[in-house]
Amino acid sequence: MTSIAAVVLAAGAGTRMKSAKPKVMHEIGGRPMISHLLGTVGALDPSKVVVVTSPAMESVQEEVAPAEIAIQKEALGTGHAVAAALEALKGFGGDVLILYGDTPLIEAGTLEKMIKKRRASDKCAVVVLGFEPDDPLEYGRLVTDKDGNLTAIVEFADASAEERAVRLCNSGVMAINGEHLADLIKAVDNKNAKGEYYLTDIVEIAITKGLTCAYVKGEEEELLGVNNRVQLAEAEAIAQRRWRLAAMTAGATLIDPETVWFSHDTKLGRDVVIEPGVFFGPKVTVGDNVRIKAYSHLEGTTIGEKAQIGPFARLRPGAEVADRVKIGNFVEIKKSTLETGAKVSHLSYIGDARVGAEANIGAGTITCNYDGYDKFKTDIGAGAFIGSNTALVAPVKIGDGAIVGAGSTISKNVEADALGIERAEEKQKAGWAKRFRDLKKKVKK
Repeated sequence: MTSIAAVVLAAGAGTRMKSAKPKVMHEIGGRPMISHLLGTVGALDPSKVVVVTSPAMESVQEEVAPAEIAIQKEALGTGHAVAAALEALKGFGGDVLILYGDTPLIEAGTLEKMIKKRRASDKCAVVVLGFEPDDPLEYGRLVTDKDGNLTAIVEFADASAEERAVRLCNSGVMAINGEHLADLIKAVDNKNAKGEYYLTDIVEIAITKGLTCAYVKGEEEELLGVNNRVQLAEAEAIAQRRWRLAAMTAGATLIDPETVWFSHDTKLGRDVVIEPGVFFGPKVTVGDNVRIKAYSHLEGTTIGEKAQIGPFARLRPGAEVADRVKIGNFVEIKKSTLETGAKVSHLSYIGDARVGAEANIGAGTITCNYDGYDKFKTDIGAGAFIGSNTALVAPVKIGDGAIVGAGSTISKNVEADALGIERAEEKQKAGWAKRFRDLKKKVKK
């Protein structure tokens, strides 16, 4: 689909969020709302995207790059916001989508239907996206004639009893013929109680100019506008349901789907099994036939095929896990590479390290990677065995096939196939325990 432009209105302060952060920068699945919307728009291959912000929204302007920025200097209504984008759209004659940065769940297929409807007639200037909610509340209503043409958008406060009975409500989203956009917007005035320029007025303006208007219906769920934290949570829940469904449809097993939490960019292979309570942060890719056990937390990691993770494992950014790796309960991996078949089965921390193929890391092992000022690397060779309760003080290298004795603190390199061990000599004092207990009994008396 060509010759499409999008104007995204994102100048609202979002005071009901009770936040210092712009409303559209609040995240769903680890991604700002406005970026979700721009991703959807991007699927239409638009010729131009213009984001309307207020002057103080530098974070929004940075987030939406390389989209063009238009500044709405004063908050004087939606019509005024679109007017701020007219200069950026000068000379554009295709179809212009008017969208809202706080409506992140709208789907590309719905926008395509709007464009198709607009292009069905040369006389059609405006297509409005409507929906039929379970409870229409105080939404504006879409008024149509006997032929199904859109004749007006009536605000609830101004609607008659007959109009309030209409279930078709206004989402605010529009597709407008770019050839008419400037003339329609410039004809909008602010002669109303609030002194604002309402975009909804362009429907009746278009009709007075001998043009027609139409509507298409979307789903209530995808048109949820996020204005507060409650609605943000509702939007998150909807997005999670979508991602869970997509994962299962693509061949993953979610044992208890509602307890699995995805990021917007989680990638799962086929025959992946995810147990309850698993959380995926951003930038996680999982290969085929992986099992992620209960209550594991993953972010910024890549997992190869047939690996096993958890339960209660934490994989932090930079964890690169190869095929057949086993990471067990209460293991934390950070900025480390675990090569094919390596095992870190329980109660260990591996940070800034390489663990070679088929190496086995015993319980309670710690790579001591930080000296209070700088990070250092630990290199563990292929087939090495690290005994339980070992501290590897970086920078240090454990050679291929080497063994480190349990309870050691290793600060010097261990050669390939060597034994590295560091322990104080064990001493025994015969009868000491009994004498100690007897002494304690006397003291208590």
